[in-house]
Amino acid sequence: MKIKNGYVDVNGIKMYYEIYGQGVPLVLIHGGGSTIQTSFGRIIPLLAQHRQLICVELQAHGRTSDRNAPLSFEQDADDVAALLTILRVPQADLFGFSNGGNTALQIAIRHPRLCRRIIAGSVLLKRNGAPPQFWEFMKKGTFEQMPLQYKEAFLRVTPDSAKLHNLFRKCKDRVLRLTDFSDEAIRSIRAPVLLINGNADVATPEHVVALSKLIPRCSLAILPGGHGAYIGEITTLPAEQASYASTVLLMEQFLDKE
Repeated sequence: MKIKNGYVDVNGIKMYYEIYGQGVPLVLIHGGGSTIQTSFGRIIPLLAQHRQLICVELQAHGRTSDRNAPLSFEQDADDVAALLTILRVPQADLFGFSNGGNTALQIAIRHPRLCRRIIAGSVLLKRNGAPPQFWEFMKKGTFEQMPLQYKEAFLRVTPDSAKLHNLFRKCKDRVLRLTDFSDEAIRSIRAPVLLINGNADVATPEHVVALSKLIPRCSLAILPGGHGAYIGEITTLPAEQASYASTVLLMEQFLDKE
């Protein structure tokens, strides 16, 4: 099914990407600590039936190299925008999950001409959007607590434990120093947006409801389950394909609107 994969030089890093399917381009942007497959492996075959998927791995993740700088959503947004320019994609739909959803919304803020429609899943744009126990857990989090599935997936494509430890440190640092997206920046998003969140997600339902009222052209879906369950993210319990198919159908209905 995969048509193409490779690397491009963007902003001082070598960024890995994969392309599947044909049709209107949809960019998939994975979550923190993840790879293309850990976030999207269960839904890529479904999405690729009706559109071209451009799947990326962000700075220090998976097969993409690192730079001597912290991870940031702004830099990730600029990196994805540069990739699309190199691939000669003037405009695309975006689906970002978790940290990737934050990045997708930063692309909408910083590079609005690139964005046709945006799906942002399980985003956390303000510190008060997650309960206090989440921040306590992240503060005390250790490398040993990093999901085994993430560790195995990283080492499968980049067999270097030092780079894996580096990824963990940088991801943890980014979460702990999360700076709120300003209301002004959120209101500046002009592309239609679909926010998806689990009812037992990292961000509270109240947080995504509040975001949906700030984004000018926003739809909202709160689905059963925890972080990424609605797309079968690799750390979630296995479920029938029908549950992922219903989410894909919801996404496609949004993307296909005139």
